[in-house]
Amino acid sequence: MKKILIVDDEPNNRILLQEILEEVEQGGTMLLFAADGAEALDIIRAEKPDLVFLDLMLPERDGFEVCRWVKHQPGFESIFVAVLTARSQEADKQKAMDAKADMYITKPFKPSVIIDAVYKVFGTEDI
Repeated sequence: MKKILIVDDEPNNRILLQEILEEVEQGGTMLLFAADGAEALDIIRAEKPDLVFLDLMLPERDGFEVCRWVKHQPGFESIFVAVLTARSQEADKQKAMDAKADMYITKPFKPSVIIDAVYKVFGTEDI
């Protein structure tokens, strides 16, 4: 089963992403949710999602740290990490890319950008 983890400390952002991904979920993809970086790492270790939508400004451990862990941990580095953040400064984007993020999306975003990320990971036929 395909798995997507949504990591954001704002409940409304998690709900919005869940609504955008409703069709994907109905198609059999499991949606997982975390409200902070420590919880995200626990879920990643336990569930090994295929795709992570990752906010950068998180309690416990920030998104940069989570991304670095995923991309440098043997057996987890193939997880696609799409940073999803309000931080639009070039320095933040560079820091995320240095942590090996696969995609950088700034808020506010269009729902089609989220769906495009899913297509990039899973392919259009598999959704």
